[in-house]
Amino acid sequence: MKLIDDIRACRICAARFAATATAHAPRPVVWFQPGARILIAGQAPGMQVHLSGRPFADRSGDRLRDWMGVDADSFYDQSRIAIVPMAFCFPGYDAKGSDLPPPPICAATWRAPVMELLHPRLILLIGGHAQRWHLGDAAKGGVTETVAGWRDHAPRIFPLPHPSWRNTGWLKRNPWFEAELLPVLRRTVQTILRETDDPTGSALPRPLP
Repeated sequence: MKLIDDIRACRICAARFAATATAHAPRPVVWFQPGARILIAGQAPGMQVHLSGRPFADRSGDRLRDWMGVDADSFYDQSRIAIVPMAFCFPGYDAKGSDLPPPPICAATWRAPVMELLHPRLILLIGGHAQRWHLGDAAKGGVTETVAGWRDHAPRIFPLPHPSWRNTGWLKRNPWFEAELLPVLRRTVQTILRETDDPTGSALPRPLP
């Protein structure tokens, strides 16, 4: 497909990445196909994903799959789950060794064409960058406030914190996330994965009260 080939060939951030502490070359990690019913909208690949070419091939991926209640085979089936971050390439590290944010030029160039191609029944918005792009003003309060208001967007959209193990403290401070949000998310994911092709979307759970 031309769009996928064009993204894989993209080098618009080559000079930007060469100037980072990692001085790496672009390597777009493209993991989607038309027809996928679930969209995972993340931030950007990390170093491990940059090296492997496989999204969420790290401990964050283990946690995200647990949150969703899916195994690796289902998670990596591009006909069922599309993984489209706000930037397709690893942005690099800053001088302190922290991940740089996704370059806005990536989303400005590619996100709208990708979203026009995909028609997901369920969208998972991981982190503030994805939440602001997809929810606009509804995400202005920050990640915690946006995730706490998840019922406003379910069952089609679930805002989530990043599954990084650095957020373990956040999960402990917000026990409602695992107690209230995750059971609904897992049921919704399983509904979508079990359903047969249904253009009316009638297999979706009804909106929460």
